[in-house]
Amino acid sequence: MAEFMTGLKRTGYVHTLTKEMVGKQVTITGWAQKARNLGSLIFIDLRDRTGIAQLVFDADTDPALFEKAATVRAEFVLAATGIVRERAPEAVNPRLVTGEIEVAVTDLRILNDSQTPPFHIDDKVNVSDAVRLKHRYLDLRRPCMRDMLLMRHRIAKIARDYFDRNDFIEIETPILTKSTPEGARDYLVPSRVHPGKFYALPQSPQIFKQLLMVSGFDRYIQICKCFRDEDLRADRQPEFTQIDIEMSFVDEDDVMTMNEGFLKEVFKEVLDIDVPTPFTRMPYAEAMARYGSDKPDVRFGLELCDISDFAKDCSFGVFANSVKDGGAVRLICAPAGHFTRKEIDGLTEFIKMHGGSGMAWIAPGDDAHRSSLGKVLTPDELQQIIDLAGAKTGDLICIVCGKSNTVYTALGALRCHIADKLNLIPKDQFAFLWITDFPQFEYSEEEDRYVAVHHPFTMPKEEDIDKLDNDLGNVKAKAYDIVLNGYELGGGSIRIHDRDLQAKMFKALGFTEESAQERFGFLLDAFKYGTPPHGGMAYGLDRLVMLMAGSDNIRDTIAFPKVQNASCLMSNAPDFVEDKQLDDLKIACVQEQDNDEA
Repeated sequence: MAEFMTGLKRTGYVHTLTKEMVGKQVTITGWAQKARNLGSLIFIDLRDRTGIAQLVFDADTDPALFEKAATVRAEFVLAATGIVRERAPEAVNPRLVTGEIEVAVTDLRILNDSQTPPFHIDDKVNVSDAVRLKHRYLDLRRPCMRDMLLMRHRIAKIARDYFDRNDFIEIETPILTKSTPEGARDYLVPSRVHPGKFYALPQSPQIFKQLLMVSGFDRYIQICKCFRDEDLRADRQPEFTQIDIEMSFVDEDDVMTMNEGFLKEVFKEVLDIDVPTPFTRMPYAEAMARYGSDKPDVRFGLELCDISDFAKDCSFGVFANSVKDGGAVRLICAPAGHFTRKEIDGLTEFIKMHGGSGMAWIAPGDDAHRSSLGKVLTPDELQQIIDLAGAKTGDLICIVCGKSNTVYTALGALRCHIADKLNLIPKDQFAFLWITDFPQFEYSEEEDRYVAVHHPFTMPKEEDIDKLDNDLGNVKAKAYDIVLNGYELGGGSIRIHDRDLQAKMFKALGFTEESAQERFGFLLDAFKYGTPPHGGMAYGLDRLVMLMAGSDNIRDTIAFPKVQNASCLMSNAPDFVEDKQLDDLKIACVQEQDNDEA
């Protein structure tokens, strides 16, 4: 039967035990990591959220206590009172903070026992992710997972402290709000009081934080939950957390400088890394041309090389026609990888997985060149490409042609894939980068219209406002993303604060005056009453923790995450609900038929 802590009070966490406490009585609590019975001595490693301390039981000193200690198994919950003493020199464990001391126990309470867990509570656990996530409460006991959440807590605290010192006010915005178009799909919440109507969970607090600027709270911060019904990947979850800020009477420089200060402080306080500021700024067009991505990893080279000028007049019709049709021919040169033909075929398949139609290649040699283009280009033309690429013997030139965006996407992904394969990426480096001068719009083939690259409240460059009437493809935005090691860490913009300009933006995006009023009327109405110039940005807190902790999956930073199909293996959410709940909401569910029954 479980015992109680009656008469005991924890005197501190494990990490508070030091050599200076030798001779003092302490009470510590936690879980049994492991127990070792040596016949006349028992050692139990007691684990709490701060570390491990060694408990010692001597059969000669207290036989009854020794007998109780012998019943302890892994993950039993314990409270132990005892005297701190130094370990024998040969027993010192330099890997533990408490490795020089141990606790000679005088009172042991077994507060709860434990079944044998489905995996050992250790960082080297070798079980599937599904088992870990099914038993997430056990997974979180592992030191690496514990440290991830402690880092997350610390980053959130630093954010609050930093922005508080800079006169920001933390204000909460609604979770139940109105569905608005643009962006990802909303998660909807049916209303019982208003049958047939739905709330939406916020994809971000965008409109509300702009309204707070109208309200006169000129510096706002919130660490907030956001929700997007979109396909998951390693750096994305359906519910995630943003560090969200907004500022009035500012321009892009003000917002970027404020946030550089925050990131500098976070990295110094958490990792003791001095991040140099100001961060490099790179226009969107340059980032795409050099790296094929608007979130480039600049810790390594492998930059794209545009050979369209050569290709338009070459003897290979596929290259020439791509340029003639308004596309491009670009390449990257992988250094001294000595790729086999099988590996090159694998890179070609990789290109196809990322939207390219295929990949041409050249492997320069001392005497002869290997190439997929040997039958369609002359030797002189092959040499011209090698010279343009700056390639040497042993290198591999990878060439993709087609529409510019397709080429960018395919080669941008390939450069990262090859860099990882060849170990070209320095793992202990943090390379920050601002991407600026984004396009205001991008054309959606699926919707056959222009859509906002960021969101419909982003201010266009003043010199491009006239283009909103008839030249949407050339409008640039006062928008900026902060990129770290190939991940978009956060993004923002200066917002539209003029009601007429906002209405003009809605019109450019295909809204009628009536539909804009229906969806965003409360924002447009607010803009009638004196709206200050304002702008801001938001960070993905989960993604920031992931990068700082050296993880490659965002769910490691979230206490109870979802898996790829947006379900929770631990709680089995989402799940069916009782018919009565559906009746209260005036909702009927339609059961999907199997294809062979339809």
